[in-house]
Amino acid sequence: MLPQIAEIQSRLERQHYVTDRAIATTVYLAMELRKPVLIEGQAGVGKTEIAKVLAASLETELIRLQCYEGLDASSALYEWNYPKQMLHIRLQEAAHVEGRSVRQAEAEIFSEPYLLQRPLLRAISHPDRAPVLLIDEVDRADEEFEAFLLEVLSDFQVTIPELGTVKAEHRPYVVLTSNRTRELSDALKRRCLYLWIDYPDFEKEVRIIESKVEGINHHLAEQVAGFMQVVRRVRLGKTPGMAESIDWAMSLMALHADHLEPEAVNATLGAILKDRDDVNRLSGTRAETIISEIGRLDPKDLATAAPSIAQRIDKELAPRS
Repeated sequence: MLPQIAEIQSRLERQHYVTDRAIATTVYLAMELRKPVLIEGQAGVGKTEIAKVLAASLETELIRLQCYEGLDASSALYEWNYPKQMLHIRLQEAAHVEGRSVRQAEAEIFSEPYLLQRPLLRAISHPDRAPVLLIDEVDRADEEFEAFLLEVLSDFQVTIPELGTVKAEHRPYVVLTSNRTRELSDALKRRCLYLWIDYPDFEKEVRIIESKVEGINHHLAEQVAGFMQVVRRVRLGKTPGMAESIDWAMSLMALHADHLEPEAVNATLGAILKDRDDVNRLSGTRAETIISEIGRLDPKDLATAAPSIAQRIDKELAPRS
């Protein structure tokens, strides 16, 4: 491993982000080549967190654009502060200011003090150092917005008719995330480095839980990770991610649990399962079965045993003809 990549990995881990060589290499190349990085994966696996810890490790600002259906250029780039403009005009009228042409009055209200910078313009016009621009859940935006985004990311400059062209003095580090609710265009993908983040394996999940949940003992962290390794292989309406593992571990700690017990597990399933049918599928004896199975296994055997345990749970849940 190159020393630079090892340093990136160390920086991320100092921010309590458990990473691996693939993630550290992609982040290093994105910084070195100044290319956007597109991160895809299931919800809750830590895609957004990469941008947060990168900004923290570089001691720079994180600027977040949350995408949604109907997002347009004005919401992402800039808008004029219409109420402030109207107030200014009325104050001028009330003061009976004379000798000013229409052109002068227009230039005054369409100046920087009346400009509302949205995330993209803030990132491009950042005055001090390169910020981290997080374009979160880009797959939720419309294809028209994606086309607009291509223009901005190609030159990192934008033209405001009333003020002229604004070009980035400090080109931002750009992270785009996608949950794959729709396929992104090839044109956008070509401009980015690509990174897929999957659910963590058992050992990595234990490390993440221990780094994120203060005071948790190693045995409980292993039990939580083992339980989640099985649950993710059970057929559910919504598979829980790493975020749910952390929430669940914190919930157990709040209940002063130091190991998994059926009563506590059944009472806290709502921390990891967000669907009533999923809770019903795993509660009761099935949760107890998982606890019993992971309790009798050596942690190093969980990775190979988890699929078979999940298969048994699925067979129990299968409708009988």
